[in-house]
Amino acid sequence: MKILHTSDWHIGRALYGRKRYEEFERFLDWLLGCIEAEGVEALLLAGDVFDNGTPGNRALELYYRFLCRCGAAGCRQVVVTAGNHDSPSLLNAPREVLRFLNVHVVGSMTEEPADELVVLHDRDNKPGLIVCAVPYLRDRDIRRAEAGETFEDKGRKLVEGIRDHYRQVGEAAVALRTELGGHLPIVAMGHLFTSGGQTVEGDGVRELYVGTLGQVRADTFPDCFAYLALGHLHLAQRVGGSDLRRYSGAPIPMSFGEAGQRKVVIAVEADANKITAQEIIVPGFQPLATVRGDWDRIAERIAELKRAGSSVWLEVIYEGVEVMGDLQERLRELTDGTAVEILRAKNMGLVQRTLSRMATEETLDDLTVDDVFARCLAAHEVPREQQAELVAAFRETIAALHEDTSLGEP
Repeated sequence: MKILHTSDWHIGRALYGRKRYEEFERFLDWLLGCIEAEGVEALLLAGDVFDNGTPGNRALELYYRFLCRCGAAGCRQVVVTAGNHDSPSLLNAPREVLRFLNVHVVGSMTEEPADELVVLHDRDNKPGLIVCAVPYLRDRDIRRAEAGETFEDKGRKLVEGIRDHYRQVGEAAVALRTELGGHLPIVAMGHLFTSGGQTVEGDGVRELYVGTLGQVRADTFPDCFAYLALGHLHLAQRVGGSDLRRYSGAPIPMSFGEAGQRKVVIAVEADANKITAQEIIVPGFQPLATVRGDWDRIAERIAELKRAGSSVWLEVIYEGVEVMGDLQERLRELTDGTAVEILRAKNMGLVQRTLSRMATEETLDDLTVDDVFARCLAAHEVPREQQAELVAAFRETIAALHEDTSLGEP
Protein backbone atom coordinates (compact mmCIF):
# COMPACT_ATOMS: atom_id res chain seq x y z
CA MET A 1 0.00 0.00 0.00
CA LYS A 2 1.28 3.48 -0.84
CA ILE A 3 0.57 6.34 1.55
CA LEU A 4 1.64 9.97 1.61
CA HIS A 5 2.70 11.71 4.83
CA THR A 6 2.32 15.48 5.16
CA SER A 7 1.67 17.98 7.95
CA ASP A 8 1.73 21.61 9.06
CA TRP A 9 -0.16 23.21 6.19
CA HIS A 10 -1.15 26.18 8.37
CA ILE A 11 -3.82 27.26 5.89
CA GLY A 12 -4.69 30.89 6.53
CA ARG A 13 -1.26 31.94 7.76
CA ALA A 14 -0.12 35.42 6.83
CA LEU A 15 3.47 36.64 6.55
CA TYR A 16 3.89 40.12 8.00
CA GLY A 17 0.32 40.94 7.02
CA ARG A 18 0.53 39.44 3.51
CA LYS A 19 -2.18 36.86 2.88
CA ARG A 20 -1.02 33.63 1.23
CA TYR A 21 -4.21 31.95 0.00
CA GLU A 22 -3.01 31.74 -3.61
CA GLU A 23 0.15 30.01 -2.42
CA PHE A 24 -1.84 27.48 -0.36
CA GLU A 25 -4.14 26.83 -3.30
CA ARG A 26 -1.23 26.18 -5.65
CA PHE A 27 0.30 23.75 -3.16
CA LEU A 28 -2.96 21.81 -2.78
CA ASP A 29 -3.36 21.63 -6.56
CA TRP A 30 0.21 20.33 -6.82
CA LEU A 31 -0.45 17.80 -4.05
CA LEU A 32 -3.45 16.38 -5.91
CA GLY A 33 -1.29 15.99 -9.01
CA CYS A 34 1.40 14.30 -6.92
CA ILE A 35 -1.14 11.87 -5.43
CA GLU A 36 -2.32 10.91 -8.90
CA ALA A 37 1.17 10.61 -10.42
CA GLU A 38 2.54 8.54 -7.52
CA GLY A 39 -0.48 6.24 -7.25
CA VAL A 40 -1.09 7.21 -3.61
CA GLU A 41 -3.88 5.23 -1.95
CA ALA A 42 -4.06 7.07 1.38
CA LEU A 43 -3.03 10.47 2.73
CA LEU A 44 -1.94 11.11 6.33
CA LEU A 45 -2.17 14.74 7.48
CA ALA A 46 -0.44 14.98 10.87
CA GLY A 47 -1.79 18.18 12.38
CA ASP A 48 -1.84 21.97 12.02
CA VAL A 49 -4.20 21.91 9.08
CA PHE A 50 -5.05 25.53 9.84
CA ASP A 51 -2.95 28.30 11.32
CA ASN A 52 -5.42 29.06 14.11
CA GLY A 53 -8.54 27.74 15.80
CA THR A 54 -10.91 30.07 13.93
CA PRO A 55 -9.92 29.82 10.25
CA GLY A 56 -11.63 32.13 7.78
CA ASN A 57 -14.07 31.06 5.11
CA ARG A 58 -11.45 30.92 2.38
CA ALA A 59 -9.20 28.67 4.47
CA LEU A 60 -12.11 26.32 5.17
CA GLU A 61 -13.06 26.32 1.49
CA LEU A 62 -9.54 25.30 0.44
CA TYR A 63 -9.52 22.44 2.97
CA TYR A 64 -12.92 20.98 2.14
CA ARG A 65 -12.50 21.39 -1.60
CA PHE A 66 -9.21 19.52 -1.41
CA LEU A 67 -10.81 16.63 0.52
CA CYS A 68 -13.62 16.40 -2.04
CA ARG A 69 -11.10 16.17 -4.90
CA CYS A 70 -8.87 13.50 -3.33
CA GLY A 71 -11.01 10.60 -4.50
CA ALA A 72 -10.88 11.75 -8.12
CA ALA A 73 -7.06 11.83 -7.88
CA GLY A 74 -7.03 8.18 -6.80
CA CYS A 75 -6.57 8.71 -3.06
CA ARG A 76 -9.35 6.64 -1.59
CA GLN A 77 -8.68 7.34 2.11
CA VAL A 78 -7.52 10.34 4.15
CA VAL A 79 -6.63 10.48 7.85
CA VAL A 80 -6.49 13.90 9.51
CA THR A 81 -5.33 14.56 13.06
CA ALA A 82 -5.34 17.89 14.89
CA GLY A 83 -2.25 19.89 15.77
CA ASN A 84 -1.77 22.48 18.48
CA HIS A 85 -2.88 25.26 16.12
CA ASP A 86 -6.14 23.50 15.23
CA SER A 87 -9.45 23.69 17.04
CA PRO A 88 -10.36 20.07 17.94
CA SER A 89 -14.08 20.86 17.90
CA LEU A 90 -13.90 22.56 14.51
CA LEU A 91 -12.06 19.63 12.93
CA ASN A 92 -14.34 17.08 14.57
CA ALA A 93 -17.63 18.82 13.72
CA PRO A 94 -18.05 17.43 10.15
CA ARG A 95 -16.33 14.09 10.70
CA GLU A 96 -19.50 11.99 10.38
CA VAL A 97 -20.18 13.59 7.00
CA LEU A 98 -16.55 13.29 5.92
CA ARG A 99 -16.61 9.55 6.56
CA PHE A 100 -18.78 9.22 3.46
CA LEU A 101 -15.73 10.53 1.57
CA ASN A 102 -13.48 8.04 3.43
CA VAL A 103 -11.94 10.92 5.37
CA HIS A 104 -11.23 10.01 8.99
CA VAL A 105 -10.72 12.87 11.45
CA VAL A 106 -9.39 12.68 15.03
CA GLY A 107 -9.45 16.17 16.51
CA SER A 108 -8.79 15.32 20.15
CA MET A 109 -7.69 12.48 22.39
CA THR A 110 -10.47 9.91 22.72
CA GLU A 111 -11.63 8.16 25.89
CA GLU A 112 -10.93 4.75 24.38
CA PRO A 113 -7.52 4.28 22.68
CA ALA A 114 -9.13 1.98 20.10
CA ASP A 115 -11.19 4.92 18.85
CA GLU A 116 -7.99 6.45 17.47
CA LEU A 117 -7.42 3.45 15.19
CA VAL A 118 -8.21 3.58 11.48
CA VAL A 119 -8.02 0.53 9.22
CA LEU A 120 -7.02 1.44 5.67
CA HIS A 121 -8.06 -0.88 2.86
CA ASP A 122 -6.14 -1.83 -0.26
CA ARG A 123 -7.43 -1.74 -3.83
CA ASP A 124 -9.13 -5.10 -3.29
CA ASN A 125 -10.95 -3.60 -0.29
CA LYS A 126 -9.03 -5.83 2.11
CA PRO A 127 -7.38 -4.48 5.30
CA GLY A 128 -3.93 -3.27 4.31
CA LEU A 129 -2.76 -1.01 7.12
CA ILE A 130 -3.65 0.06 10.66
CA VAL A 131 -3.17 3.74 11.50
CA CYS A 132 -2.83 4.97 15.08
CA ALA A 133 -4.27 8.45 14.47
CA VAL A 134 -3.00 10.24 17.59
CA PRO A 135 -3.74 13.99 17.63
CA TYR A 136 -1.87 16.70 19.54
CA LEU A 137 -2.02 15.66 23.19
CA ARG A 138 -2.83 18.63 25.39
CA ASP A 139 -1.54 18.93 28.92
CA ARG A 140 -5.05 18.97 30.39
CA ASP A 141 -5.88 15.69 28.62
CA ILE A 142 -2.98 13.58 29.84
CA ARG A 143 -1.66 15.09 33.07
CA ARG A 144 -3.35 15.32 36.45
CA ALA A 145 -2.30 18.44 38.34
CA GLU A 146 -1.20 18.05 41.96
CA ALA A 147 -0.58 20.67 44.62
CA GLY A 148 3.04 21.52 45.28
CA GLU A 149 4.50 19.98 42.13
CA THR A 150 7.44 21.78 40.51
CA PHE A 151 7.78 22.91 36.93
CA GLU A 152 10.10 19.95 36.30
CA ASP A 153 7.51 17.57 37.82
CA LYS A 154 4.88 18.88 35.44
CA GLY A 155 7.17 18.44 32.44
CA ARG A 156 8.03 14.89 33.48
CA LYS A 157 4.36 13.98 33.97
CA LEU A 158 3.49 15.43 30.59
CA VAL A 159 6.07 13.23 28.86
CA GLU A 160 4.94 10.21 30.87
CA GLY A 161 1.35 10.88 29.82
CA ILE A 162 2.37 11.02 26.17
CA ARG A 163 4.31 7.75 26.52
CA ASP A 164 1.38 6.01 28.24
CA HIS A 165 -1.09 7.12 25.61
CA TYR A 166 1.04 5.87 22.72
CA ARG A 167 1.57 2.59 24.57
CA GLN A 168 -2.19 2.11 25.02
CA VAL A 169 -2.97 2.97 21.40
CA GLY A 170 -0.17 0.67 20.22
CA GLU A 171 -1.52 -2.20 22.32
CA ALA A 172 -5.00 -1.62 20.89
CA ALA A 173 -3.53 -1.70 17.36
CA VAL A 174 -1.72 -4.99 18.00
CA ALA A 175 -4.93 -6.49 19.38
CA LEU A 176 -6.86 -5.32 16.31
CA ARG A 177 -4.20 -6.76 14.01
CA THR A 178 -4.57 -10.14 15.74
CA GLU A 179 -8.33 -9.92 15.43
CA LEU A 180 -8.06 -9.23 11.69
CA GLY A 181 -5.92 -12.35 11.37
CA GLY A 182 -3.08 -10.84 9.38
CA HIS A 183 0.36 -9.28 9.65
CA LEU A 184 -0.73 -5.76 8.88
CA PRO A 185 1.85 -2.99 9.30
CA ILE A 186 0.99 -0.43 11.99
CA VAL A 187 1.62 3.24 11.23
CA ALA A 188 1.35 5.90 13.94
CA MET A 189 0.71 9.63 13.61
CA GLY A 190 1.63 12.32 16.09
CA HIS A 191 2.00 16.04 16.58
CA LEU A 192 4.73 16.76 19.13
CA PHE A 193 8.33 17.78 19.72
CA THR A 194 10.94 15.01 19.93
CA SER A 195 14.22 15.64 21.72
CA GLY A 196 16.90 16.90 19.36
CA GLY A 197 14.37 18.21 16.85
CA GLN A 198 15.54 21.08 14.65
CA THR A 199 13.64 24.37 14.53
CA VAL A 200 14.17 27.68 12.76
CA GLU A 201 13.68 31.31 13.68
CA GLY A 202 10.10 32.50 13.29
CA ASP A 203 8.41 29.08 13.15
CA GLY A 204 6.70 29.55 16.54
CA VAL A 205 7.83 26.12 17.73
CA ARG A 206 10.84 27.16 19.81
CA GLU A 207 8.70 29.64 21.73
CA LEU A 208 6.26 26.88 22.69
CA TYR A 209 8.84 24.70 24.44
CA VAL A 210 10.78 26.03 27.40
CA GLY A 211 13.80 23.88 28.21
CA THR A 212 12.70 20.29 27.67
CA LEU A 213 9.02 20.83 28.51
CA GLY A 214 6.91 18.45 26.44
CA GLN A 215 9.83 17.06 24.44
CA VAL A 216 9.80 13.28 24.10
CA ARG A 217 12.65 10.91 23.34
CA ALA A 218 12.72 8.58 20.35
CA ASP A 219 12.28 5.56 22.63
CA THR A 220 8.92 6.91 23.81
CA PHE A 221 7.14 5.16 20.95
CA PRO A 222 6.28 1.43 20.93
CA ASP A 223 8.29 -0.94 18.74
CA CYS A 224 5.12 -2.11 17.00
CA PHE A 225 5.05 1.08 14.89
CA ALA A 226 6.45 0.26 11.46
CA TYR A 227 6.40 3.95 10.51
CA LEU A 228 5.90 7.11 12.58
CA ALA A 229 4.37 10.08 10.70
CA LEU A 230 4.98 13.21 12.74
CA GLY A 231 3.99 16.83 12.47
CA HIS A 232 4.80 20.02 14.42
CA LEU A 233 8.39 20.78 13.37
CA HIS A 234 8.59 22.71 10.11
CA LEU A 235 11.87 21.24 8.88
CA ALA A 236 11.72 17.78 7.30
CA GLN A 237 13.87 15.52 9.48
CA ARG A 238 14.39 12.05 10.89
CA VAL A 239 13.83 11.12 14.52
CA GLY A 240 16.94 9.52 16.00
CA GLY A 241 18.34 9.05 12.51
CA SER A 242 15.62 6.56 11.53
CA ASP A 243 14.26 6.54 7.99
CA LEU A 244 10.95 5.27 9.35
CA ARG A 245 10.34 7.87 12.07
CA ARG A 246 10.06 11.24 10.42
CA TYR A 247 8.72 14.75 10.31
CA SER A 248 7.47 15.72 6.88
CA GLY A 249 7.84 19.40 7.80
CA ALA A 250 5.74 22.29 6.52
CA PRO A 251 5.26 22.11 2.73
CA ILE A 252 5.77 25.85 2.20
CA PRO A 253 8.07 28.23 4.11
CA MET A 254 6.22 29.65 7.10
CA SER A 255 8.80 32.36 7.80
CA PHE A 256 11.84 33.99 6.23
CA GLY A 257 13.88 31.69 8.46
CA GLU A 258 12.56 28.75 6.40
CA ALA A 259 13.36 30.34 3.03
CA GLY A 260 15.63 28.08 1.04
CA GLN A 261 14.88 25.03 3.19
CA ARG A 262 14.05 21.73 1.50
CA LYS A 263 10.26 21.24 1.51
CA VAL A 264 8.90 17.73 1.03
CA VAL A 265 6.07 15.26 1.42
CA ILE A 266 6.96 11.65 2.20
CA ALA A 267 5.79 8.68 0.14
CA VAL A 268 5.64 5.47 2.19
CA GLU A 269 5.37 1.98 0.67
CA ALA A 270 4.08 -0.51 3.22
CA ASP A 271 3.33 -4.22 3.17
CA ALA A 272 3.55 -7.08 5.66
CA ASN A 273 7.25 -7.69 4.96
CA LYS A 274 8.81 -4.33 4.24
CA ILE A 275 8.25 -0.59 4.60
CA THR A 276 10.19 2.17 2.83
CA ALA A 277 9.99 5.96 2.83
CA GLN A 278 11.05 8.40 0.13
CA GLU A 279 10.95 12.19 0.06
CA ILE A 280 9.17 14.01 -2.77
CA ILE A 281 10.34 17.58 -3.23
CA VAL A 282 7.62 20.24 -3.07
CA PRO A 283 8.26 23.04 -5.60
CA GLY A 284 8.41 26.64 -4.43
CA PHE A 285 5.25 28.63 -5.09
CA GLN A 286 6.27 32.01 -3.70
CA PRO A 287 9.98 32.87 -3.44
CA LEU A 288 11.15 34.40 -0.15
CA ALA A 289 14.57 35.89 0.53
CA THR A 290 16.48 37.91 3.10
CA VAL A 291 18.75 40.72 1.94
CA ARG A 292 21.15 42.13 4.51
CA GLY A 293 24.16 44.41 4.55
CA ASP A 294 24.93 48.09 4.00
CA TRP A 295 22.91 50.26 1.64
CA ASP A 296 25.07 49.56 -1.42
CA ARG A 297 24.75 45.81 -0.94
CA ILE A 298 20.99 46.01 -0.44
CA ALA A 299 20.46 48.29 -3.46
CA GLU A 300 22.66 46.07 -5.64
CA ARG A 301 20.79 42.91 -4.68
CA ILE A 302 17.35 44.47 -5.25
CA ALA A 303 18.54 45.74 -8.66
CA GLU A 304 19.55 42.17 -9.57
CA LEU A 305 16.10 40.90 -8.61
CA LYS A 306 14.44 43.65 -10.66
CA ARG A 307 16.50 42.81 -13.75
CA ALA A 308 15.53 39.15 -13.36
CA GLY A 309 11.83 40.09 -13.18
CA SER A 310 11.54 38.33 -9.83
CA SER A 311 8.31 38.38 -7.82
CA VAL A 312 10.14 37.62 -4.58
CA TRP A 313 8.96 38.68 -1.12
CA LEU A 314 11.84 40.25 0.80
CA GLU A 315 13.01 40.71 4.35
CA VAL A 316 15.55 43.54 4.38
CA ILE A 317 18.00 43.94 7.26
CA TYR A 318 20.09 47.11 7.06
CA GLU A 319 23.45 46.73 8.85
CA GLY A 320 25.37 49.75 7.55
CA VAL A 321 27.05 52.47 9.60
CA GLU A 322 25.48 55.30 7.56
CA VAL A 323 22.54 57.00 9.26
CA MET A 324 19.45 55.71 7.44
CA GLY A 325 16.43 57.34 9.05
CA ASP A 326 14.47 57.15 5.77
CA LEU A 327 15.13 53.47 5.09
CA GLN A 328 11.50 52.59 4.38
CA GLU A 329 11.06 55.42 1.88
CA ARG A 330 14.27 54.60 0.02
CA LEU A 331 13.28 50.94 -0.23
CA ARG A 332 9.89 51.90 -1.66
CA GLU A 333 11.61 53.97 -4.33
CA LEU A 334 13.73 50.96 -5.29
CA THR A 335 10.78 48.60 -5.68
CA ASP A 336 8.04 50.87 -7.10
CA GLY A 337 6.64 49.48 -10.33
CA THR A 338 8.25 46.04 -9.84
CA ALA A 339 7.04 42.64 -8.67
CA VAL A 340 9.54 42.71 -5.81
CA GLU A 341 7.68 43.20 -2.53
CA ILE A 342 9.31 44.07 0.79
CA LEU A 343 7.34 42.58 3.67
CA ARG A 344 9.74 43.48 6.46
CA ALA A 345 12.54 45.99 6.87
CA LYS A 346 14.71 46.21 9.95
CA ASN A 347 17.16 49.06 10.52
CA MET A 348 19.85 47.42 12.64
CA GLY A 349 22.07 50.47 12.31
CA LEU A 350 19.45 52.59 14.05
CA VAL A 351 18.96 49.96 16.73
CA GLN A 352 22.69 49.69 17.45
CA ARG A 353 23.15 53.46 17.65
CA THR A 354 20.24 53.80 20.03
CA LEU A 355 21.55 51.03 22.27
CA SER A 356 25.05 52.49 22.26
CA ARG A 357 23.72 55.84 23.48
CA MET A 358 21.45 54.38 26.10
CA ALA A 359 22.03 50.72 26.88
CA THR A 360 18.75 50.40 28.73
CA GLU A 361 16.69 51.61 25.79
CA GLU A 362 15.72 48.55 23.73
CA THR A 363 12.81 47.54 21.55
CA LEU A 364 10.69 44.47 22.18
CA ASP A 365 12.01 43.05 18.90
CA ASP A 366 15.41 42.76 20.56
CA LEU A 367 14.15 40.91 23.64
CA THR A 368 12.75 37.46 24.27
CA VAL A 369 9.78 36.97 26.58
CA ASP A 370 12.20 35.63 29.19
CA ASP A 371 14.27 38.82 28.87
CA VAL A 372 11.20 40.99 29.42
CA PHE A 373 10.17 39.01 32.50
CA ALA A 374 13.70 39.23 33.90
CA ARG A 375 13.60 43.03 33.46
CA CYS A 376 10.26 43.12 35.30
CA LEU A 377 11.70 41.17 38.22
CA ALA A 378 14.65 43.54 38.38
CA ALA A 379 12.45 46.63 38.11
CA HIS A 380 10.29 45.44 41.03
CA GLU A 381 13.38 44.47 43.05
CA VAL A 382 12.17 40.91 43.59
CA PRO A 383 14.62 39.08 45.91
CA ARG A 384 16.87 36.62 44.05
CA GLU A 385 15.76 33.69 46.21
CA GLN A 386 12.16 34.20 45.01
CA GLN A 387 12.97 34.58 41.33
CA ALA A 388 13.46 30.90 40.41
CA GLU A 389 9.92 29.95 41.44
CA LEU A 390 8.43 32.96 39.66
CA VAL A 391 10.39 32.22 36.47
CA ALA A 392 9.16 28.61 36.50
CA ALA A 393 5.54 29.75 36.93
CA PHE A 394 5.95 32.31 34.15
CA ARG A 395 7.35 29.73 31.73
CA GLU A 396 4.51 27.34 32.52
CA THR A 397 2.01 30.11 31.81
CA ILE A 398 3.65 30.96 28.49
CA ALA A 399 3.60 27.28 27.45
CA ALA A 400 -0.09 27.02 28.39
CA LEU A 401 -0.95 30.16 26.39
CA HIS A 402 0.76 28.76 23.29
CA GLU A 403 -1.05 25.45 23.73
CA ASP A 404 -4.56 26.85 24.17
CA THR A 405 -5.69 27.77 20.67
CA SER A 406 -9.41 27.16 21.17
CA LEU A 407 -10.06 30.89 20.82
CA GLY A 408 -7.69 31.26 17.87
CA GLU A 409 -4.24 32.65 17.44
CA PRO A 410 -3.65 36.42 17.36
